[in-house]
Amino acid sequence: MNEFSIICRILGSLYNRQPQDPLLVPLFTLLREGKLQQQWPLEQDELLTRLQQNSDPQALAADYNALFVGSDCKVSPEGSKWENGPQESEVRAFLQSRGMPLGEGPADRFGSLLLAASWLEDQSQEDEVQAQITLFDDYLLPWCGQFLGKVEAWADTPFYRTLAALSREAIQAMRDELAEEDEA
Repeated sequence: MNEFSIICRILGSLYNRQPQDPLLVPLFTLLREGKLQQQWPLEQDELLTRLQQNSDPQALAADYNALFVGSDCKVSPEGSKWENGPQESEVRAFLQSRGMPLGEGPADRFGSLLLAASWLEDQSQEDEVQAQITLFDDYLLPWCGQFLGKVEAWADTPFYRTLAALSREAIQAMRDELAEEDEA
């Protein structure tokens, strides 16, 4: 797994799963112990330190639920709920055409799209870079700025405000990397 895939997997998991989810225990442990910074490929030490200082999963649960869970959540994580977001069926069709196995949940969730970018990277097909560019340009970038801005504005905890800023920078860095790979 390369750096691009790691970033997408970590960010995608933090948006897609409840903070107290047992699958996130190792990630929160790395974060609290300051070890995630050692493995994080981008120069985002200040943001990672802020995440570390505010990374108690139990304290984050209420904020996560208020932000992302249910029909009355503060910030819908589904792209189809945003003006410039993709339709869920379009995202699903695109990912299935790439051979990605999909579950029952919405394929257009912010975290799911990042996890899909990781999956595409790990598949290493001939046209993987073009598929990732399509994922970013058509299904993620048109609405992620609005989404992350709302997360920053509505989050009660510094963790989710910081995660939104970290995500914004990381997504831009990854898109720039895709452009460089596409030119090469």
